[in-house]
Amino acid sequence: MFLRRAAANAVPVPSRSSADSGSLSRSRRTERRPAHLLTQFVKGVVIMASVAATHAFAQSASTTASAGGVYNLIVGTYTGGKSEGLYVYHFDTQTGDMEPVSVAKTVNPSFLVVSKDNRFVYAVNELPGDNGPASLRGDVSAFGFDAASGQLTFLNKVSAQGNDPCYLSLSPDGRYLFVANYSVAADPGGSFAVLPVQQDGKLGESVLTVHHEGGGPVKGRQDNAHVHSTVFSPDGHYLFTQDLGTDKLWTYLYSPDGSRGLVSPTEWRYTDVKSGSGPRHLIFGNDGRHAYLTSELAATVTVFAYHDGHMKLEQVEKLAEPGFKGTQGAAALHLSPDGKFLYVSNRGDANDISIFAVDGESGKLKRVGRQSSLGKSPREFAIDPTGQWLIVGNQNSDTAYVFRRDQQTGLLEPNPKRIDIGSPVDFKFVAQ
Repeated sequence: MFLRRAAANAVPVPSRSSADSGSLSRSRRTERRPAHLLTQFVKGVVIMASVAATHAFAQSASTTASAGGVYNLIVGTYTGGKSEGLYVYHFDTQTGDMEPVSVAKTVNPSFLVVSKDNRFVYAVNELPGDNGPASLRGDVSAFGFDAASGQLTFLNKVSAQGNDPCYLSLSPDGRYLFVANYSVAADPGGSFAVLPVQQDGKLGESVLTVHHEGGGPVKGRQDNAHVHSTVFSPDGHYLFTQDLGTDKLWTYLYSPDGSRGLVSPTEWRYTDVKSGSGPRHLIFGNDGRHAYLTSELAATVTVFAYHDGHMKLEQVEKLAEPGFKGTQGAAALHLSPDGKFLYVSNRGDANDISIFAVDGESGKLKRVGRQSSLGKSPREFAIDPTGQWLIVGNQNSDTAYVFRRDQQTGLLEPNPKRIDIGSPVDFKFVAQ
């Protein structure tokens, strides 16, 4: 693995004030075709940037309390069917009711992230998919967000520097937006890019692109690298990139002071997972000592003990019930706000959410339930900041369901509220 560095002309990044996160189809809209040979190296181009102090960003929903218990809920979708882009709702945490507020038209905003101050929203434009030319790169769009009115205003759009961008994360210091490019096409293959965040919320052109090379044994899904998520460690020192195609959790040092070139490979380079399992999404436990990984192809959730950039495998749990014979596809995973329960979605013919209790000491999981998503392909879901509600989107059924959560048992109560929305994928709660 190596990074090629450009020694010439650094690109300055404007500083920010410290005052101011059925079966699976071949399309990336349900899931992709990934990776090939076990060639293991990384190539990239780095242009160093000088950046002054900035205000921090969050990777997930705003946890600030909302007046009257009403939050904004921003929903990312796949367009081309019944959807036009990003949808904003008012979500009442006392009743679980959703009231439509606004729509921002943009192509395939299948994953989004919100700034910590709630002023900006960033969404991928997931292109080209199976039907587009490999020469077509995906994009990332920046929006201003007025949390009081629930209105999104388009700011700008920049290239993701790869095919099929599918995940976003903001660096802990708020200076950069990291985008994972899944890439159906072998050329350019799976990669991640680093986009500077400017003072006015707009995005600059990529200052770093890292390509993974390699593959796995599952034909048609692991024929080349497929970077599926970019996740920072709790202390912000490490970046983990989950590669479904190479069966690896690649590990990088994040050095915003430029001492190691912004992002650089660690000495151990990666954590291996079971061959053919297809790692997808990673989250860290509330204690910072454990991490949880979905493996899409194996339809499992894995528990790791975590310390200083190193992952140690502790437990692997299958998502499907014993004897299940249909197709599967593990997708999203989220912890309850108190960290006591973990929820994991499973697509294919399963179409459900597994519910696990989390041991406070060991971090290990114990299954306590399983809930149907009441539709097809539950890719993403979210738990509201109060912990009372879980909303899941059924991408291939054009529906979302709002379940009341029992915060003592972790179970989801029956008779959820139904919301009709075209190809819902991602959900982010934002305080008003």
